[in-house]
Amino acid sequence: MFELLRQDLENFEGRLKEELVSSVAFIEAIGQELAGAGGKRLRPSLSFLAGRLLGADPELTMRVALAVELLHSASLLHDDLIDDAETRRGSEAAFRRYGNVVSVMSGDYLLARVLALLAATENVPFTELMSRTAAGICEGEVLQFQAAVLESYSFETYRRVIDGKTAVLVAAALEGVALVAGALAAEREALREFGLRYGRAFQMQDDYLDLLGDEHILGKPVGGDLCEGKATYPVLVLLEKGVEEASDIVRRHASEPGDIERMIELVRLHGADRATRRMIEREARGAIEALAPFPDTPAKGCLGLLAERELERFQ
Repeated sequence: MFELLRQDLENFEGRLKEELVSSVAFIEAIGQELAGAGGKRLRPSLSFLAGRLLGADPELTMRVALAVELLHSASLLHDDLIDDAETRRGSEAAFRRYGNVVSVMSGDYLLARVLALLAATENVPFTELMSRTAAGICEGEVLQFQAAVLESYSFETYRRVIDGKTAVLVAAALEGVALVAGALAAEREALREFGLRYGRAFQMQDDYLDLLGDEHILGKPVGGDLCEGKATYPVLVLLEKGVEEASDIVRRHASEPGDIERMIELVRLHGADRATRRMIEREARGAIEALAPFPDTPAKGCLGLLAERELERFQ
């Protein structure tokens, strides 16, 4: 996949740096740090694959990729502050280095750059999509906090949270290209469905590993979600089964010694780990099936491969 998109992603990195230029030194520094940290560039890759799948104009595809990634980056700056995070991709979190005001306003600056990119596409449906996506991200974050405060945990709430945290933005990276390319409604819906289901599988996998992964591979202690009062899918399985001990651990945010280790034991004892893997597989398979309307091409193969990887990422 990376060989197929190598030139696209190289061009993307250059254009992203241009979008992050500011005459204010602190904003410039935060922006360039975000660009330099890179990451997997999953969302831009999805946009470029969608562009190849649809034969979309490369410049319009680039603008979609940039808009989606800048929205994602803005959300990261705000999330780190909300979560009181120490680091972001191995570096000190921006708000800890520059302060809350600078970090929040830098995130808002990125949102302003998103608006400029939306205007440049001259595509009202894409602008509307990004508006809904940004609203969904905010709602997902607040809903997660609300569920923890009110202890109103449910599978439906969890799905809405992971849609907001991850899936809607993944879907926008694909559906946005379909909109600017003037694709058929069936093609647009297929790409949106792929994005939502792949995004859910991806986030559920991350949540699974947060509790059941290997700390040495993750690079951080397991159980972080529990300590923040978040009930992810394997924990929800226990709550649904009425495992009172699990409910107690969630209620006290795993604050007592041994709580995380005990929750892991309960998850394995009651088969919640297997139930979670089955749900991840269901979403990943659904993502692959959503691509059925498209002919077999290298781009379609890469999208399918991404979904299949979620079936192999367990530890």
